[in-house]
Amino acid sequence: MGAGAAAAALSRSSYWHDLLGAFSPNRVISKAAFRFIVIFQIAVLLVVWATSTFVFLPKPMDVWRAFVDLWSHEGLGQELIISFSLNLQAMAWATLISLGLAYLTVVPAFQPIAMAISKGRFLGMVGLTFFFTIIFSSGHRLKVSLLVFGVTVFFVTSMIDVVAQIPKEKFDLARTLRMGEWRVVWEVIVLGKADAAFDAMRQNAAMGWMMLTMVEGISRSEGGIGALLLNQNKHFRLEAVFAIQIAILLIGLFQDYALGLAKKFLFPYADLQLEKR
Repeated sequence: MGAGAAAAALSRSSYWHDLLGAFSPNRVISKAAFRFIVIFQIAVLLVVWATSTFVFLPKPMDVWRAFVDLWSHEGLGQELIISFSLNLQAMAWATLISLGLAYLTVVPAFQPIAMAISKGRFLGMVGLTFFFTIIFSSGHRLKVSLLVFGVTVFFVTSMIDVVAQIPKEKFDLARTLRMGEWRVVWEVIVLGKADAAFDAMRQNAAMGWMMLTMVEGISRSEGGIGALLLNQNKHFRLEAVFAIQIAILLIGLFQDYALGLAKKFLFPYADLQLEKR
């Protein structure tokens, strides 16, 4: 009994030591302490939100009632499915185009094209909407093309850096194994950096989800969460706007979490460490 009490006291002491260590730089704390910090901060945020005196900030219960109304009577669930499907389609095209261009930068003739597309990240989407409308007409193709462009210019930039940072020794090692140059590209760049490409795709998928509401506001023919959000914003229904924004955030977090699990399954070697801790 005494040994058990001593062990429990030691565990509590270690737990509080972890909590205090969370306020020091470069400290590693336990998962239990980290969970406590997260829950505590969320609770504080909810209390501040519930007690806020700002007129433009709806109360949590008002947002919840708006969410229930949107889900029951205005098809929030269906709009989320439409938007999520649109984002998946755009990300598939953006991934295919971006990886193809980035991998082709090993061929000097394709380097100017890839670099020019990467510089497109400095262009404003508003000014390009007219040209995309003329080329792709309106509706679904317009939204997909805008999303693909918005994601590709950043995706290509990330992957060009990934390819450029591969050490020369890896290429030389592949050549010593008597691989042809295209086989070297496949083994060293495509397969060797597949986990980095997946990370870049995961980051840019979040960017595409963020851009979705703007794109769906340009063309509302198919509906979507962006069109619903703009309609609520037009009528100044702040509680509904907050409910939709929270739904967008939760779907985005779910998407990111699912991609994180997929990376662990597809590329388990990416998290291996040379040193034991």
